[in-house]
Amino acid sequence: MNALEIKNLNYSYHDISGETPALHDINLTVEKGSFISIVGPSGCGKSTLLSLIAGLYPPESGTVNINGNIGYMLQHDNLFEWRSVYSNVTLGLEIHKEKNLASYAYASSLLDQYGLSDFKKSRPSQLSGGMRQRAALIRTLTLKPELLLLDEPFSALDYQTRLTVCDDIASIIRKERKTAIMITHDLAEAISVADIVYVLSKRPGHIISTVPIHFENEHESPMDRRGEPEFDDYFDFLWKELDKYE
Repeated sequence: MNALEIKNLNYSYHDISGETPALHDINLTVEKGSFISIVGPSGCGKSTLLSLIAGLYPPESGTVNINGNIGYMLQHDNLFEWRSVYSNVTLGLEIHKEKNLASYAYASSLLDQYGLSDFKKSRPSQLSGGMRQRAALIRTLTLKPELLLLDEPFSALDYQTRLTVCDDIASIIRKERKTAIMITHDLAEAISVADIVYVLSKRPGHIISTVPIHFENEHESPMDRRGEPEFDDYFDFLWKELDKYE
């Protein structure tokens, strides 16, 4: 079953100076349970594509068909300092009027399962950067989305923390069997988590390459993938693909 189907998608920005094409003829199918990475040069329309999938913008032409509801994880955790970690995690339940015993029990079970049970009453400032991102993901998961959209979710972290958090977040998404689409500028990050990497051209962005990612050990973590010989081959190929269309 497909979680997402995009057909002949086009989008342009319009202002008083005229029209700026952002995306051109995007065709993309995402199978349920898969993890997709999208890479491309700055300004190629990666974030615009996520916004179109999320329904924040209407397509200029073409279609976006989604099977299920969506969760969106941004670059920054956006946790509120005046709320406890638990209150932050359950904020979506309040907004969507799903405040019930089952929903709160699920939120608590996620905090327990992913190492934040001792910090339920803490303020966000008492957490490390990695723990904050984990809390942000749990906040998204409490609403049980079928499709997760990740907009460079690790870019605000320092390099060492970024590696660890990428490993944590990707592992949680796999364990929860969610479908995920992540955009990133980091080729190594894209390869380490993905089943398929899509490469966008410079603006107007269109798909110039589709790269299935296969490692001999299918159950390796993102961190483990980085040490495998296939990793360098994928990195070199993607680097050359991007360089070719610059």
